[in-house]
Amino acid sequence: MSQFGFENDIHNVLRLDMPITNAPMARWQRKASTSNSTNSNPLSLSPSKSANRSVSLSKTPSKTPGKSGKTQNTPSKAGGDRFIPTRNNNQLDMASFLISKENEPVEESPSAAANQKAWSVTLNGYDIEEAKILHLGGKPLNAPEGYQNNLKVLYSQVPTPVSSKKCRYIASVPERILDAPDIRNDFYLNLIDWGRQNMLAVGLTSDVYLWDAAAGDIVLLKKMEDEHSYICSVSWSKDGNFLAIGTSDCKVELWDVQYQKRLRIMDGHSARVGCLSWNDHILSSGSRSGLIHQHDVRVADHHIFSFGGHTQEVCGLTWSPDGKYLASGGNDNMVYIWAMTMGTEHQAIHALSEHQGAVKALAWCPWQPSILASGGGTSDRHIRIWNVNSGSCISALPTCSQISSLVFAPNYKELVSGHGFANDRVIIWNYPSLTKVVELEGHEDRVLNLSLSPDGSTVASLSADETIRLWKSFEKDPVKKPKTTSSIIQQHIR
Repeated sequence: MSQFGFENDIHNVLRLDMPITNAPMARWQRKASTSNSTNSNPLSLSPSKSANRSVSLSKTPSKTPGKSGKTQNTPSKAGGDRFIPTRNNNQLDMASFLISKENEPVEESPSAAANQKAWSVTLNGYDIEEAKILHLGGKPLNAPEGYQNNLKVLYSQVPTPVSSKKCRYIASVPERILDAPDIRNDFYLNLIDWGRQNMLAVGLTSDVYLWDAAAGDIVLLKKMEDEHSYICSVSWSKDGNFLAIGTSDCKVELWDVQYQKRLRIMDGHSARVGCLSWNDHILSSGSRSGLIHQHDVRVADHHIFSFGGHTQEVCGLTWSPDGKYLASGGNDNMVYIWAMTMGTEHQAIHALSEHQGAVKALAWCPWQPSILASGGGTSDRHIRIWNVNSGSCISALPTCSQISSLVFAPNYKELVSGHGFANDRVIIWNYPSLTKVVELEGHEDRVLNLSLSPDGSTVASLSADETIRLWKSFEKDPVKKPKTTSSIIQQHIR
């Protein structure tokens, strides 16, 4: 039973409705006792105060201060005389400001402003009064002289050359569009070439036209006599003074562009000549018969020897920049690498058979002479990079489209590809990663050939939609100094 008595005692102690015996006197009780003592002893007032003052102290104001209009009566019951004034937020903010500035002088001296600036620079690294939260233009803020910011904050550091480098802009539209009426829509032909003298040669069915890229002049260089014959290939010599033309009547012609005169006709092929490539005074020509003839244009007996390896038409032909190797691609899905030898046996040093379609697109890397890029036709659609020293395939990239032409752009070390079915566009790739940079759209039919300008800034794309589009996508940085190129000795052509 004792535990029940203990719980009852605890319960009584914790009850809230019981009177508090030891609590201090209530406010209304203190006021009542004060008023009674004042009324009983009126002599305790100050001589300067009237008797009415004591009476007013014992009464609560009948109107709330700051209020106008209707009078509010204070409840008469005890404890109901508490007065709580109302203030808006502006008054509270002003009061807080005045309290914080209470002990500060009204006007700051110049020395105080200088001290504040010195403290700001020491603590923050910059003057907080001059700092900008948002900076939309102009040069970034530089750190004070002698200040070292270990965190390398962006706005307090001088930009490095990498960060200050301008972003490259590649236009999505061509700089110029040229008409190419009656172009022959044949995948195996090579009908455009851009020479060193900034002349663009184009074969349009039975005619060969020259377009001066600097002056804009157009010249008709050649017209086929037989209406059933047509132009199959064009190729400039290294110096850009002579143009080689392959025709459908199995001939190779040499033209002096300056005098617009045909120098000679070289026979020997038994089928149309669809591709040409120069190596100084040696001109290589590929035919539908599968043979590749080597012509020395300096001598009367021009035919030196032939390469025989392709079983179908040779549609791609190009010499390496150092003149050591000749790469050929054919409709038999093969790529052959030939060495420049003068022996009796002329066998290919590499026979590359990884492509599953016709190989017309071939391009040597200008800054890596042993690297060759090749592109396959509709049945293959792959770009492959080869090391001709070992004959191994370094990388292969599926493009999901027919590849008709490849060109290396040395200004930015990129690879450009022209495509037919089903994209009909020009694509720029990073090299050697082969990641896509941009797709240049605009052609309404397949791209047949690509050619790079002499300065490497513009690529020309010839399409079956009878247009030539000039894409100025590789313009050099004006800050960089152009490299000097060695002169080429012109050889006399008989």
